[in-house]
Amino acid sequence: MKPLENNSQDAEKLAAAKAAVQFVKNNDIVGLGTGSTATLAIQELAKLVNGGLKIQASASSVKTEELAISLGIPILKLETLGSIDISIDGADEFTESLNLIKGGGGALFREKIIASLSKNSIIITDSSKKVKMLGAFNVPVEVIPLALQFVLNQIEKLDGKTLLRKTNGRTFISDNGNYIVDVDFGLLENPAQLAFSLNQIDGILAHGLFIGLTSKVIMADGDEILVFK
Repeated sequence: MKPLENNSQDAEKLAAAKAAVQFVKNNDIVGLGTGSTATLAIQELAKLVNGGLKIQASASSVKTEELAISLGIPILKLETLGSIDISIDGADEFTESLNLIKGGGGALFREKIIASLSKNSIIITDSSKKVKMLGAFNVPVEVIPLALQFVLNQIEKLDGKTLLRKTNGRTFISDNGNYIVDVDFGLLENPAQLAFSLNQIDGILAHGLFIGLTSKVIMADGDEILVFK
């Protein structure tokens, strides 16, 4: 049996997902996120599709694509799209200024591309994800393997404590064939400046700081739905 706290979080995630899919309109191209919260939104979206809503979607991970196809959601390849009408995804942390940390599921690069292409980028969360300052959750960084040591050295110059992500004792490999390094920078006084600094490091494909990419955050807090925009 799940702890009460987890049951409450699951209920909030579902409530936020149900609120978000109401923004999807007929003939929209929809960006689909990755992770437990995004999965709930995909399942809710599939119900609407099965009820007659006509959409096409693009997925931020292989896992998400497989789920969407299994539920009857038509999929477009991300590389073919010049824009996306609306995207729905989760976050590991967010602030009221709509800065995020994402990438706990390892799909940060494709999630960032989808967010960048989206006219309306919606993030859905439970109330535990709202913070005053980002940084309690480590910042995921996707690194091209041959540049690993160089990137680790450069991140350490930014006072980041690095940990190569592993799953079941094996190095985690992203859908793009790269490594994920989880970095503890402490609480972030200036996440935009850190994002800029990480962008300058050769060998980093993407990092999990999402700055200026979000249209709104829909958060469920108990029975209440709050929208930050």
